[in-house]
Amino acid sequence: MKKSTINNIKPELTAPAGDWPSLVTAVENGADSVYFGVKGLNMRDQAENFDIFELPKIMRFLRQHRKKGYLALNVMVMDSELVKAGKILDQAKAAEVDAVIVWDMAVFAMAKERGLRIHVSTQASVANTRALAWFAQAGAQRIVLARECSLADISRIVKAIRAENIRCEVEVFVHGAMCISLSGRCFLSSYSAGKSANRGECLQYCRREFSIKDTSGEADYVLGNNYILSAPDLCSVEFIDKLIESGAAAFKIEGRRRAPEYVKVTVSVYRRGIDAYYAGRLTRRLKTGLRKELGTVFNRGFSSGFYLGKPASERSRGIAADHEKRYLGCVEKFYKQISVAEVELHNDALVLGQTLLVSGKKTAAFFVTVEEMQQDHASVTQAQKGERVAIKVPAIVRPKDKVFLWVKKTSEAIPDQDAG
Repeated sequence: MKKSTINNIKPELTAPAGDWPSLVTAVENGADSVYFGVKGLNMRDQAENFDIFELPKIMRFLRQHRKKGYLALNVMVMDSELVKAGKILDQAKAAEVDAVIVWDMAVFAMAKERGLRIHVSTQASVANTRALAWFAQAGAQRIVLARECSLADISRIVKAIRAENIRCEVEVFVHGAMCISLSGRCFLSSYSAGKSANRGECLQYCRREFSIKDTSGEADYVLGNNYILSAPDLCSVEFIDKLIESGAAAFKIEGRRRAPEYVKVTVSVYRRGIDAYYAGRLTRRLKTGLRKELGTVFNRGFSSGFYLGKPASERSRGIAADHEKRYLGCVEKFYKQISVAEVELHNDALVLGQTLLVSGKKTAAFFVTVEEMQQDHASVTQAQKGERVAIKVPAIVRPKDKVFLWVKKTSEAIPDQDAG
């Protein structure tokens, strides 16, 4: 396959982290950078998030692995919160974060005053060169483009940046949740429960199943499982080559409220897709396989978003992942010399040949198929709930790491209670 000369520099792959397990998993699976928020002011307020005083520890960990770290401070900020925002920026400066992601102009100005590198959030809805140039002149080094931009829009913007020598790069989303409202300007959660989407508090009523009643109250209907207000997730792996050739400098995966296994699969898939393109190995067959792999973890069905034109009348049908995790137990001991974990089975039996998902605060999520297990140094084919069993694992694990059964779903899609 012949590579385009439009973008000779690999785009940066930036991954979400709502907690330590996801952050470690993102790094272990090939992310170039990680973005995260601290408790209080970010667009994923319901994620676990990090304490502000953890910023130095986060950045030390990322530096050790030669990765970059971006602090998301991309909510609408009230007058009474400006002092708090300033304190967060002070901590970000002290921790030497690589950039802060913002869109409130007061926070933008405060970040600039502190000499922080600034990335403008997609919440700013930048979709044209003139807006980008204005932000660049004001001090932004990167713009996360509006999700309504097509591939052609991105290419035009990048070409204009180069022609006009604008010192600013663009970042685009490649995977994850999309909002039914343009640029997330939705007031349904705020109207219904006083929880604003623009404050990172969205309760995602749009993701729920609705019922309708006639005015007499005699008839009551459930609107199937179409989730009429719920958009499917963005998935761009099947045209990742076109996105690379658009010239975007960074590719962002959405999902700071997603589990570590979601981070593992999405990051590793897009890492392999990008690397395959530059190695001349990105075939249609590979892209199809990568998309199938993405379907194993949390998703609401897939869409190309606005990249290939205005989306059709696509609607989510609830959670569409074809695998699910079931809590099994936790690691009690790990024998590093022989790479064996002793697992206590709290919730179910374990049978030879089953696949496990393991993750922990300091342990990157990984899958392992049980090919051998022992009890009292004797090989067994199954172990019962309440027992301990020794299992060969391909990575270092730690006591209290959680162990799940990773099984193929047999039921229909279930109502979506997770958030993007």
